[in-house]
Amino acid sequence: MPALRSHLFVALATLSLAATSPAAAQENTLQQRVEASLAAAPLGTRFGLLVTTEDGKELVAVNPDNRFIPASNTKMLSTAVAFATMSGLDAPDAAGGASVRLEARGRKPADVILTGHGDARLSSAPDCTSNCLAALADAVAARTRKVRNIIGDDTLFPDQRWSPGMSWNNIQTRSGTAISALTIDDNELPIRATPGAVGQPPSLEMLPYYEVENLATTVAQGETDLSFHRFPNSRAVRLTGTIATGAEPEVLKLGIDDPAHFAAWRLRALLEARGVRVTGDTEARHRPFAPSDDPTERTGPPPVRPAEAEALARLIPPPLTLDLTHVNKVSQNLHADLLLRRAGLVAGTGSIEDGVAAVAAMMERAGVARTGWDLSDGSGMSTYNRQSPRAMATLLRWATAQSWGAAWRATFPIAGVDGTLTRRFVGTPLQGRLFAKTGTLNATNALSGYLTARSGKTLIFSFYANDVPADAGATKVMDATLALIAEAN
Repeated sequence: MPALRSHLFVALATLSLAATSPAAAQENTLQQRVEASLAAAPLGTRFGLLVTTEDGKELVAVNPDNRFIPASNTKMLSTAVAFATMSGLDAPDAAGGASVRLEARGRKPADVILTGHGDARLSSAPDCTSNCLAALADAVAARTRKVRNIIGDDTLFPDQRWSPGMSWNNIQTRSGTAISALTIDDNELPIRATPGAVGQPPSLEMLPYYEVENLATTVAQGETDLSFHRFPNSRAVRLTGTIATGAEPEVLKLGIDDPAHFAAWRLRALLEARGVRVTGDTEARHRPFAPSDDPTERTGPPPVRPAEAEALARLIPPPLTLDLTHVNKVSQNLHADLLLRRAGLVAGTGSIEDGVAAVAAMMERAGVARTGWDLSDGSGMSTYNRQSPRAMATLLRWATAQSWGAAWRATFPIAGVDGTLTRRFVGTPLQGRLFAKTGTLNATNALSGYLTARSGKTLIFSFYANDVPADAGATKVMDATLALIAEAN
């Protein structure tokens, strides 16, 4: 009987060794090493990670189906849906440029109507060379020397200037500037502060759109620390803090709450500089949000917009692929939100809800479970957005088989080379070998994309850190973990 038991033990041990193959043991070891790496993160940080091969084999999984605030990983959805639903991205953006026309007022001078079409690149800069508001001002000045009202028209999209979940404190900044079909100068207004005499306020250079209460002080020594405060929909700004004497001028950028009005205000100044007399007001023309702008409430097809009146002049911006690259490389919030609205025009009215419906259709085609994501904007500034690592990894894998997949991947920052990854992974084996979208928000870091492992194989990954303590960050731990994974494969 003891001999029988001995043989049985040997047989079970052999089966156990066979089940734990070298490959399986290596995978288990990698999972354990990854978990140990993540344990070095600041206490309280919550991670989600999924790493797969191109054919979908899972290599590492940490809370892969949990939902996380994705921050600017959201831009992966707004850029992917643009590639998936919009045509002619490599051609000049004929559908996007702003236009200008004269609207008759009987015997009174005509109104000037400046109309936006959802492009983010209209510029009023003095050195503008492309997509310039000055060209539209020239067209008006060539036709008439007297006009009445200057009206900024952004009715292409319903009036949803901020998405649900936008933090109110971000609204006053360039990160949370309002979204409008008529956008100019990134809907930002810079203030250039130059040190004055010690004890005196700095001197300010800015366009006179806001009224600034300058409570800042020039100090003899110390750090420059300027800040501003402005309530939403207020044009009164309070500047506080200090600027050191001898310091370089500090440039602060304020968000614009009514971009259509601001664009009309800029056009008025350009017209007056060209000798055109403006006798009326500067106004904005908005389209209120209606039930027909929400696909869940709409009955039947979306309403057909009336034909637009003939333009006196219209700008044609560069190809939209250039803007898609700009969005992902530098993580430009406003441009990303406009892409979501434009995707919502393909089969809807240009509302946030129509944009989200377009994303939902794309995610369904990609085989992503609806429980794996929720979306309230195109930029990631909304705290209502949620994504799971599995949802993003599934989208990334599906995109590799799409005709636009390589072009989408080319918009991602490259580790240690450009965009928001310029300073990350420098001097490591992943420099120039990781292509991914970053994400940073309060208590949140994210990184999802593709990397080339030591073997030369491409791996797909989606990595989130939430609840990161305010005085810490998770990016160093995340980068070290991805380097470990790449080395092991």
